[in-house]
Amino acid sequence: MTGKPVTRPRRAAGDLRSPIAMRTLSIVVPVKDERDNVDPLYRQVKDVLRDGFAWELVFVDDGSTDGTFDELVRLAALDTRLKVVRLRRNFGQSSAMQAGIDASSGELVVTMDGDLQNDPEDIPLLVAKLDEGYDMVLGERAKRRDSLVRTIPSRMANAIIRKVTGIPFRDFGCTLRVIRADVARNLRIYGEMHRYIPVLANNLGARIAQIPVRHHPRRAGKSKYGMGRIFRVTLDLLTIKFMSGYLTRPMHFMGGLGLLFFCLAIVSLVATILMKAIGGHWMTGNPLLYLSIMLGLVGTQMLSLGLLGEVMMRTYFESQDKRPYVVRESRNLSEDEDRDQLAA
Repeated sequence: MTGKPVTRPRRAAGDLRSPIAMRTLSIVVPVKDERDNVDPLYRQVKDVLRDGFAWELVFVDDGSTDGTFDELVRLAALDTRLKVVRLRRNFGQSSAMQAGIDASSGELVVTMDGDLQNDPEDIPLLVAKLDEGYDMVLGERAKRRDSLVRTIPSRMANAIIRKVTGIPFRDFGCTLRVIRADVARNLRIYGEMHRYIPVLANNLGARIAQIPVRHHPRRAGKSKYGMGRIFRVTLDLLTIKFMSGYLTRPMHFMGGLGLLFFCLAIVSLVATILMKAIGGHWMTGNPLLYLSIMLGLVGTQMLSLGLLGEVMMRTYFESQDKRPYVVRESRNLSEDEDRDQLAA
């Protein structure tokens, strides 16, 4: 895209608070029943970002029942940089985070938890790393201050995600991250997908890095994480794997399975015929005959689902004039073409 070059002041040596440009940070914080934590978090953010950054703090109240919203209203009346979004009920962390990103207006979006376990002091470090040419920088909780009940399943989940997605980061569950706004607003976060934000961003072609950040023990409130979340995370991993590799070509996935079942059906049928020809076994009493019929039916269903998936995929993209790609930047195109492609 065309435009006048922007002259950016040089960062003072060793000063991570001195910005490369006076950009607005939107700090998105989903909260549920964190009344005792929102005021200290607001004060920490204000203290850390008072020099060098324009900022807004977007709290999303995800169905709190302990007076969190009243506390947020009080703080918002004192500082207009604090925005509050109250959801009608508890929709979950992913939906709350999506609501906060939708309500943000900054050039950079920072996400973090509202339980004071993430440290706002790390935000300038993340931004400094982002300025090295990345679209997203993730925090890695190098020294976690959680119990083994949380850390062991988390490590297992991180290992599985690395293996399935092929993305090499060590900590996908750290909520503290900074994202360029054009990437953040192209994300669509459902279910428990907030853990997979790096995977979703990677699908958009974002350049991603990860750096160690501090992690503090929870001092107030109650953790919302439980063992039941493991099953939801596992199901979402299957979804994200399919969406990452086969969203625009579902027939390759379902059709591949269909052809596999057809091949197995043929093998089973040939074995049935050979057993009849050589050993004299009755075909109607041979279980391999029924197995071949079943495999053939399953293969037909898989191919049918693949065709239906192709129709739905085309309807999804074409009915909304979506594009199966995202443009990073362009040159010598009209402003309308630039805008349309970047919004796709």
